[in-house]
Amino acid sequence: MSGTVTAVSSNGEYSFTKPNHESITLLAGLGVEGDVHAGVTVKHRSRVAQDPTQPNLRQVHLIHEELFAEVGEAGFTVSPGELGENITTRGIDLLGLPVGTLLRIGDEAVVELTGLRNPCVQIDNFQTGLLKQVVGRDEAGNLVRKAGVMSVVRQGGVVRPGDAIAVDLPAEPHRPLDRV
Repeated sequence: MSGTVTAVSSNGEYSFTKPNHESITLLAGLGVEGDVHAGVTVKHRSRVAQDPTQPNLRQVHLIHEELFAEVGEAGFTVSPGELGENITTRGIDLLGLPVGTLLRIGDEAVVELTGLRNPCVQIDNFQTGLLKQVVGRDEAGNLVRKAGVMSVVRQGGVVRPGDAIAVDLPAEPHRPLDRV
């Protein structure tokens, strides 16, 4: 299983969207260099309010580019970085991967998937009605979160659009991603 990086984004200030860049640098154990969410402990405001000493399991946010086409069919226009992700991918079913999956990105970087992004009302503040497109229910009535996956940086390196992504699954039994 493999895919490609289509965009990279970061922002040093709290903002819902993140501007695209020619490259980003991942720092082991921290996240994206210069990004407001980088750090050993939580940086997302809601999590800091709960307990600022929690480990940061949301260092790098990845979204599959295929989601943009899906929400486009419902009349929404979303581009890379606009949902706050750091890395936009193509060709990998990110949501279907298990906890602990390693993504080898480019020449050096490695991230480990920790869980699903829990979409929040900020998505509707960005585009009214978009939240319903990225959160739904499956046939059994279970909640389905489609707004990407979260990860921690296991090995640093520079990541650029066009970089290959290789997927290394963890040992079985696999545990499905859940919100983190």
